This record gives sequence, structure tokens and C-alpha cells, in this order.
Amino acid sequence: MSLQFLKASTADAVTLVGISKHAFDSDVEVGADCAGGPPGYSSLPFHTKMARMNCLYKLVDDDGLTVGGAVLFPNEAELNIGRIFVAPEHFRKGYGIFIMRQIEASFPDVKTFTLDTPIWNIRTNAFYQKLGYAEVRRDSDFVYYEKRALRAGA
Repeated sequence: MSLQFLKASTADAVTLVGISKHAFDSDVEVGADCAGGPPGYSSLPFHTKMARMNCLYKLVDDDGLTVGGAVLFPNEAELNIGRIFVAPEHFRKGYGIFIMRQIEASFPDVKTFTLDTPIWNIRTNAFYQKLGYAEVRRDSDFVYYEKRALRAGA
């Protein structure tokens, strides 16, 4: 398996919005009240805007097929992982772990990675904890996580 995590172009937005919608809508199988996702998850204008802002990424498999993506918001020494998503037919293949490791490796100046996920989503909460993200707070809807970068010489 040879995956590539690449910056997405506006031309990739159509494919990525379809994967995003399919991935987040599948959360009904793990506790969501109804199909849905984060703001803009099923919006082509949102994904196109994220690509124009250089915040949209894609995960490409050996065959050149886009199988997942991410929306990332770098801000000096901090990076907010707005969302990651993998096509449901590719769940449990290590693609999400690959995306997260690539994100952490691709931003050498980042000292802290942040993200949030819904309280009800047992799958994503366990996933982020497994990858070393620590809960820093929660509100009635979300758990907020943070991970300090482990850098050589830091």
C-alpha cells in the first residue's frame, strides 16, 4: 500500500465533497441522531473555498483514486485539524491513522495540534485518544483535544 497525502486543488473539490458527505453521513451507524456532519461537509462551495485557501488535502491510493481528505487550518505554531474523512468502504484499513501521521509530519513548525469531535462519537473519540491526543476540555456537544508535537531537538 502506497498512499499519498497531498494538497487538493479546486478540481479535487467535487470528489472530496462526495467522500466527505458519505463519510460523515455514515456516523448514523455509530450514534449520530441523523445523517449530517460539520458545517460545509456536503457543500461544494465550502470545499472549493478550502482548496483556494490551501486548507484542503486529499488522500490518494496506489491506483490514483482519492479515498479521503482533510481540512486543516494552520496558524503559526498551532494547527487545527478541522476534519479528516475517509470513504466508508475504506474504513478500518489504517487510512485515518496514515492521514493523521502525515498531518503531524507535514507541518514541522507546528508545536500544537488541536481538534474537536462530537461527544457522542465513540469511534472518533477513541481514535484520537489512541493517537496520543489529550482531552483539554468539553462542552455539551464536543470534546476538544490537543497534542504537542514531538520534535527532535525541541
